[in-house]
Amino acid sequence: MNNRHRLNRSGGRRLNRALHTVSLIRMRLDPTTKAYVARRVTEGKTSRDPQRCLKRAICRRLFKILERSGRASETGYEVSLKGLDSI
Repeated sequence: MNNRHRLNRSGGRRLNRALHTVSLIRMRLDPTTKAYVARRVTEGKTSRDPQRCLKRAICRRLFKILERSGRASETGYEVSLKGLDSI
C-alpha cells in the first residue's frame, strides 16, 4: 500500500478543477513538465503521481503570490505576477 500525500478534497471545487486543468495543460505542452513526467513514469510511478506533485507545486507557488499580493494591498504597493508563468 502506498502512502500518498493529497491536497485537501474539501474546499473550492472550482479551484480544484482549475488546478487540474493547469496541471493537464502543463503536462501536455510544457517541455520541462513533460520531461519530469517521463522521468517519474520511468521510475515506475503512474501518470497520476507526477500530476499530484505538480498540483502541489502549483498550489505552493500560487499561495506565495496571493500572500504577497495581500501584504502589498495592505501597504498600498502593487504586486507583479511576474514569475507566474514559471509555475
